[in-house]
Amino acid sequence: MTLAALRTRAADAVRPDVHGSVTSVTGLTAWVEGIDAAVGDVVALGRAGGVLPAEVVGADSGRLACMPLGPTNGLGPGVPARATGRPLTVPVGPALLGRVLDGLGRPVDGGPSLDHLPRVPIENAAPHAMRRQLITEQMGLGVRALDTLTPVGRGQRIGIMAGSGVGKSTLLSMIARGTTADVVVAALVGERGREVREFLENDLGAEGLARSVVVVATSDEPPVVRLRAAFAATRIAEDFRDQGLDVLLFMDSVTRTAMAQREVGLSAGEPPATRGYPPSAFAMLPRLLERTGPGETGTITGIYTVLVEGDDIQDPIGDTTRSILDGHIVLDRGLANAHHYPAVDVLGSVSRLAGTVTTPEQQRDAATLRRLMAAHREAKLLIDVGAYVPGTDPDVDLARALAPRIDAFLQQTVHEHAGLDDAWARLHELVGGL
Repeated sequence: MTLAALRTRAADAVRPDVHGSVTSVTGLTAWVEGIDAAVGDVVALGRAGGVLPAEVVGADSGRLACMPLGPTNGLGPGVPARATGRPLTVPVGPALLGRVLDGLGRPVDGGPSLDHLPRVPIENAAPHAMRRQLITEQMGLGVRALDTLTPVGRGQRIGIMAGSGVGKSTLLSMIARGTTADVVVAALVGERGREVREFLENDLGAEGLARSVVVVATSDEPPVVRLRAAFAATRIAEDFRDQGLDVLLFMDSVTRTAMAQREVGLSAGEPPATRGYPPSAFAMLPRLLERTGPGETGTITGIYTVLVEGDDIQDPIGDTTRSILDGHIVLDRGLANAHHYPAVDVLGSVSRLAGTVTTPEQQRDAATLRRLMAAHREAKLLIDVGAYVPGTDPDVDLARALAPRIDAFLQQTVHEHAGLDDAWARLHELVGGL
C-alpha cells in the first residue's frame, strides 16, 4: 500500500464518527439531517443490503441534498447517514493503462484490484492561464480530412458536432487508433450498454486499449455517476499530463454530461433556464473543459462530441461548448446518407489554431482545396439543374474536374490509417500546382 493510501486510512481512523439520518427522498434526491458536510463530499447512507454512497449537491436550512451513487432500492426516511469527510476520488497512475473503469473509478473489466493505487479528488483546478505552454505542434489524428483541413495542435480542445447517427463515435474510434498521442483516455458518458464492448473490441482493439484508459457510465447509471464519469476521466488524463506525457482525452458526449448535470440541478431544486437547463449546467461546462489543454509539462488534447438537437449546432449546449473550445468539426447528415465517410463538412469545420501548427505551404494547399470546394458548393444548384455554363468560373470548372480525386482524398475507411506526413503529401499532390 502506498504512503498516500496509508495516510488516508489513518485520517479515516481518527475522524469522529458522526451520524445523521435521511429525512425524505424526493425524486433523485435524499435529504439528510444531523451531519455536517460540504458540497462535493461523499455521505454513506446505510440501508438494507449495505452502504449506499451519495454525493452532497446542495444544502438548505440544516439539510443536505444528496444524490445517491447507485440504486435507491431500500432507501427511505430514517435510514442512517454518516459523513465521510472527503470528496469523490479516483485512482491514478500508469497501472491504469489497458483498464476499463466505471464512472467512480472502479474497475469493471474483471481485472485485478486497483486498491493499491494512489487516489486523488475528482475535482481539480485548471492550469494557470499564465503558466500554460503555448501550442505550437500539430498532433496527428490519423484522419486525412481532419489533419489537413482542420488541423489540431497538441493541447488543443475541439468539438465534433452532429446529430445522432451521423458517425461521431466511429470518427472517435478512427482517431483513437490513429493518433500520435502517448496515452488515450476515453470517457463514454451516457452510452448504450450494447455499444461498450463493441467500442472496446471492434473500434479500439487490443492494441489501442493497451495504451488507453476507458471510463464508462452507461445511460442507465444514476445522473451523478454519469456526470462524475466526465470529471473522473479528466482527472486521470491530468495525472498523465503532469508526468510530461501528451494525452488524448475524448469524451462521448459532452451533451449527455450536461444532461446529467441538468438532472442533478433540477432534483436539487434549481430553477430551469434555457431549454430546461439550470444555470449549473452552463457553469459546469467551462469548469470541465478548461481543465484540459497544455499544462506546465505535458498536454491534454481534448476531443468532445456534441450531440446537437435536430442537427442544429446553435442549440444551447452546442453553442456554449463551441464558444469555449478551440474549434469544431461538423458532421453532415447529407454526406453520411451518401455514404461519404467520415462525413466531415470541411467548409463548416474550423480549427482556431490551424495557422499556428502548420507551415505556410500547408496553409496554402488547404486554402486552395477549401476555395475549390466553396466555389463548387456555390454553383451546385446551377450544376444540378443544368444551368451552369462551363467557363463561367475557373474555380468551379477545376473543382468539377478534380471532384473524383477530392472525394477520394476526403474519404477514408474505418480501419485505414493515414499518417500525418502522408496526408499533407497527398494534399500537395492534389492541389500544390494550382
